[in-house]
Amino acid sequence: MSETLPIIAAILGIGIALQVVSSRLRVPSVLFLILVGVLLGPEGLGFISLDTFGDGLGTVVGLSVAIIVFDGGFDLRRERLVDAPKSILRVVTIGAAIMFFGTALAVQFFLTDDWGLAFLIGALLIATGPTVITPILQVIDVREHVASTLEAEGIINDVTAAILAIVVFETLVVGVGDTGTVLTGFLSRLVAGIGVGMVVATVVYVVLVRLDAPGADAERTVRLVTLGGAFVSYGLAESIAPETGVAAAAAAGVALGNVDLPHREEVVKFGRDLTLVALSFVFISLAALIDFGALVSLGVGGIGVVIAVTLVIRPLVMFLSARESVFTRNERYFLSFVGPRGIIPASVATLFAIDLQQTGATAEAQTLVGAVFLVIFVTVILQAGLARQIAEFFDVQPMKTIIIGGGRVGRTLATRLEKRGENVVILDRDPGAVESLQSDGLRASVGDGTDTGILEDHGAENAKMVVAATANDDTNLLVCQLARNKFDVETVIGRVNDPDNVPAFDALDVRAIDVSSAMAWSIDNEIERPTLTHWMNQLGDGHDAQEVTITAETFAGKTVQQMGSRIPQGVLIAVIGRDDETFVPHGDTVLEAGDRVTILGDEDDVETAIKRVHPHD
Repeated sequence: MSETLPIIAAILGIGIALQVVSSRLRVPSVLFLILVGVLLGPEGLGFISLDTFGDGLGTVVGLSVAIIVFDGGFDLRRERLVDAPKSILRVVTIGAAIMFFGTALAVQFFLTDDWGLAFLIGALLIATGPTVITPILQVIDVREHVASTLEAEGIINDVTAAILAIVVFETLVVGVGDTGTVLTGFLSRLVAGIGVGMVVATVVYVVLVRLDAPGADAERTVRLVTLGGAFVSYGLAESIAPETGVAAAAAAGVALGNVDLPHREEVVKFGRDLTLVALSFVFISLAALIDFGALVSLGVGGIGVVIAVTLVIRPLVMFLSARESVFTRNERYFLSFVGPRGIIPASVATLFAIDLQQTGATAEAQTLVGAVFLVIFVTVILQAGLARQIAEFFDVQPMKTIIIGGGRVGRTLATRLEKRGENVVILDRDPGAVESLQSDGLRASVGDGTDTGILEDHGAENAKMVVAATANDDTNLLVCQLARNKFDVETVIGRVNDPDNVPAFDALDVRAIDVSSAMAWSIDNEIERPTLTHWMNQLGDGHDAQEVTITAETFAGKTVQQMGSRIPQGVLIAVIGRDDETFVPHGDTVLEAGDRVTILGDEDDVETAIKRVHPHD
């Protein structure tokens, strides 16, 4: 104990420091954690080895995984899955099956004739997991359906991989039972784990709702009882059958995340902090156990398995699964090339390898550990470590629109922008308002929009647009001033509740929306042009109207009629803005570079036209 304690303390201290560094550099923390783990392990400085933790490593890793999976499940709310439900279902069913059998075939072809071992490796490598997905999504901003797909895959396939692996190990590798018991063993463990998780979640919910904790202790009580639910569900399920704890923790997290818990925001923040600590310990500890001798011994066959898993099977899974129209082709490419493997395959493979070595199957143990850790190592280094660069290459990070104020105006605007595929985040000081926004599936955070640090934390430096939409003109004016002068945001819009305050906003060179005038315009439009007004109010329901600046050289100097032959027929060039002039064009109007063109039409056609007119957008 005297030797182990300083090592554990050092691992936690280094891990937390690396989390801070990764946040500053906007690089997923798992990259730093796995590299430092290798450096501290037998292949590096030798501070950590399998003997360092004795028999307790499996228990500590298991509890850490329980925290991570529970937190991931807690954040997996129904509202976040509605944009691509069929795609997510395919990823975790058909996609998981393709990954399982495809990886097994690759392992059997490149590495071994032992089908049992091949299927065991295939089962383990189904998992991606929140341990690697969460750090990636902390440093890149993708559209909600892409993030939800990655998160759902990580949570659900972690459960699938852990349970399927133990069943395959017992039936096909160790030989307890026969092939026919694989499915029944898998389903029985899955049902048992989910059942335990749901029971524990129900108990936790009843306790939290009925427990009348004092006001000062209410938030702490909610945090501790919820965390206790994660540990109890994991431990209770593990006592019933090995590797069911992951299913129980995930089920408890999903169940509690989708009910109306008091002080939900506190639970979320507490869970995130614990997850970062657990991630730090688990990744450094397991990375330290990587045996590079086992990796090298795989030779060309190991490289073949990595190529098959990352460049053949994974893209096949994503292009067959993410077929809903909400996904762009580039988003499918991004999902195809970002699928790093995490803690579940690493920890379970390590435990299985120890069991195999004790039975004298040393060669099988080396193949198992070598293949699993090689895929983990390569995917973490290349796919997790370069996730931001991959996202930038495929242009799947829409710039943020930050809305300050989550009242009726902010909520309605966010909903409309989300329908058009914008990357929107709402900041509001009221935790109750934020919870309500989140329950409606909107991205919202508790924060003061007049605080420079809060704006910076939410990406104001690279924001596409900042909208000050509170009911207080002084607040809106300060937000606009910070956005314009501090962060140099290109588009800043301020809600003005008192018309006498419009000149103050104009002095900042921001777009001032006078509420009373806007209401008068809306009523006038409803009277004079109701059809167009209804069409505009239904933007996002299959059609769109967008203004874009002409930057493509192929359009400058061409007439509107000539432009029409190069963009989809389903769009209309309605208005052109040039310098301080705005006019409706005709067929012979000559376009100029820098013209602001308003395009009307079907959503897909408008998107295509924008990409051709402004290819660098």
